[in-house]
Amino acid sequence: MKFYTEYLWFNTKTKRAYINITAQVEEILSKSKIKDGMILVSAMHITAGVYVNDDEDGIIHDIDSMLERLAPYRPDYEHHRTGETNADAHLKSILIHHEVIIPVTGSKLDFGPWQQVYYAEFDGQRKKRVIVKAMGE
Repeated sequence: MKFYTEYLWFNTKTKRAYINITAQVEEILSKSKIKDGMILVSAMHITAGVYVNDDEDGIIHDIDSMLERLAPYRPDYEHHRTGETNADAHLKSILIHHEVIIPVTGSKLDFGPWQQVYYAEFDGQRKKRVIVKAMGE
């Protein structure tokens, strides 16, 4: 079994952002030379996440609206007693989750129709990274 690892770096201009990273993941998979296996894509920060969904503005807006309803910014979170003000970002990250594993078949991401990989940033405006690890033969 072979392994190949690269990192993607992000520094968003806004606190919240949803970035389609499918092309970067496909490029890393191509460099890995793995034909069959899997690829792990994982945000390495507790206020960001990675998910798979459609690349369509309406659903991206709907995801953002849902997360804001479930984990809105509020000044009264316990976490804010530490001096931080990003408790909602931690909660949004838990809801999205921090990683996905995508099957690889025939040197391609084995997606269903319309599926794309996204990096979700909930406490941006600073440098963060994502690990992409291809595993297989």
